[in-house]
Amino acid sequence: MKRIDIIYGGEHYSVGGRDLESLRAEIEEQLASGGVGWITVNDGEGAPRWAHLMLTPGVSLAIIPIPDDAPEVAGGSLWNPDGDEMHPEAPPEP
Repeated sequence: MKRIDIIYGGEHYSVGGRDLESLRAEIEEQLASGGVGWITVNDGEGAPRWAHLMLTPGVSLAIIPIPDDAPEVAGGSLWNPDGDEMHPEAPPEP
């Protein structure tokens, strides 16, 4: 696996060098304890910039495994449900 992308509270983060199942198990254990937990993730592209996300019940969290053979794409791209990149039309000039 290339990395694991995480969407937390509507923001994008990533985790490298982790196994999907162990990350899921860690998150589930922290939430099952009924308390607050933390995971460390990378914020941004390029050089690591660590961020610590607080895990609490009710916080939106998505875990997206990115396979080794997935192509790299520039941030901000729009994708349709079939996985094709969409190019929105430019707004009309005034």
